[in-house]
Amino acid sequence: MNSSDARAQGHAQRTADDDARGLPPGPLRIGPDDPRYGHLVSRGASNRFRGRPDRVYLAGSTQDVVRAVREAVRSGARIAVRSGGHCFEDFVDHPDVTAVIDLSPLREVVYDPHHRAFSVEAGATVGEVYRQLYLGWGVTLPAGYHAEVGVGGHVPGGGYGPLCRLYGLVSDHLHAVEVVVVDRDGEVRTVVATRREDDPNRELWWAHTGGGGGSFGVVTRFWFRSPAAPADADPTRALPVPTATALTFTAKWSWEGMDEERFARLVRNYGDWAERHGAADDPAAALYAEFVLMRRATGDHLLIGQVAAEEGPDRRLLDGFLGALSAGTVRPAEVRPRRLPWLTAALRGSGESVGDWHVKIKSGFLRGGLTDRQTAVVHRHLTRADVDVVAGSVALNTFGGAVNTTPVASTAAPHRDSVLKLAALAAWERPDQASAHLAWIRDCYRDLFADTGGVPVPGGNVDGAFVNYPDTDLADPRWNTSDTPWQTLYFKDNHARLRAVKRRWDPRDVFRHALSVRP
Repeated sequence: MNSSDARAQGHAQRTADDDARGLPPGPLRIGPDDPRYGHLVSRGASNRFRGRPDRVYLAGSTQDVVRAVREAVRSGARIAVRSGGHCFEDFVDHPDVTAVIDLSPLREVVYDPHHRAFSVEAGATVGEVYRQLYLGWGVTLPAGYHAEVGVGGHVPGGGYGPLCRLYGLVSDHLHAVEVVVVDRDGEVRTVVATRREDDPNRELWWAHTGGGGGSFGVVTRFWFRSPAAPADADPTRALPVPTATALTFTAKWSWEGMDEERFARLVRNYGDWAERHGAADDPAAALYAEFVLMRRATGDHLLIGQVAAEEGPDRRLLDGFLGALSAGTVRPAEVRPRRLPWLTAALRGSGESVGDWHVKIKSGFLRGGLTDRQTAVVHRHLTRADVDVVAGSVALNTFGGAVNTTPVASTAAPHRDSVLKLAALAAWERPDQASAHLAWIRDCYRDLFADTGGVPVPGGNVDGAFVNYPDTDLADPRWNTSDTPWQTLYFKDNHARLRAVKRRWDPRDVFRHALSVRP
């Protein structure tokens, strides 16, 4: 047994802290007759899918997860894992899934002096991590804009958020990971894999820096320390230190009075700004924005974001940004800047919630702004009158900066030269509205990337898709008519290395879904 495995066994034993949670020795095994079952199987961000597993294992410790996986494997159950419940496809709620391992009780955030890194259990939400790190040590992670997202899926997919242009992806700060795995003989064990060059398990760590969730095992714990932080760094210097305040902002552009020419100029201005200010050493790296171009039926386009800079420079950055967007076109009908304590801003995030909607999302990395042809496509689909779709949008989120300073092969997240991340979204309330909304978003996305088979094939201005916005259409030849497999869209040249990790750590393909890495 190597030293990493020995430490993992220690973590896997139930401790006094586990007992203090008030849970009996677990995992709790909850079936359809249990009154808690309804909540656990509906604990997701989208109502588009609803699973009916035979059992839900509520895990209160790593050892609970080991027991749950062992029992599921021995019984032949199909396993899925839920952390925060924000997957937009049916990876957890698939009809074939008969055993769900729910990690929501695993929420501890502490400093681990052994690893000299912050230990974060996989059921914690982004907001809980922000709160504990900042109030305890004055540090943070460049994680997501939605505080309720669980870190269990967010981190392995290379999550990003308002501080990514300053500090990179959240997975760029991953020091180690604890994973429950199943070997070729069906034996279940816990492994700790670190980024140390001499760690024999290092490739398992690497796979969790952008290879996506649900492919290699059950992550129960992450450790975070910035790569540039000295090994003996004080905890208050082990991760990024945010500014004391953040200048949050919202702005709205009405469709009223906005013809196609003004719309095109506004979108072009936004892309030009992102290209001009995409470098890590640009002061504007402190500004993060999401420009949500809405269907005309919605009424307004929405710009949201924040500036993580000191008072004074932050407002000058914002004013310059808004001026650049409005040059030669319409100015926003409404602008609301608000300076907040940093933690307050982080916990409020985007202010958006999926709620009870059914959602479909599609993505693309862009090395520059939309082309004139693509802008015309977006305008046409946002103004179409032949579809009964209200909540349809195409968002352009600022990216780049520090993200692009990490070499492609250093982590599994390969998209390291983009300045924008595109997210097309459709949301609806009733099942009978699904066909119209799915048709709308599929048509829009196909037309956006019509030059490359309807999908964002890496090359030119485009650089693939984001694995944390999963889209099973990319694996469907009806919608991906290119010669490029979906694995290349998500992982590019890193896919072969991910497959090697899969073959070693999950040779039986116990952990799988529609877009998981194949052995």
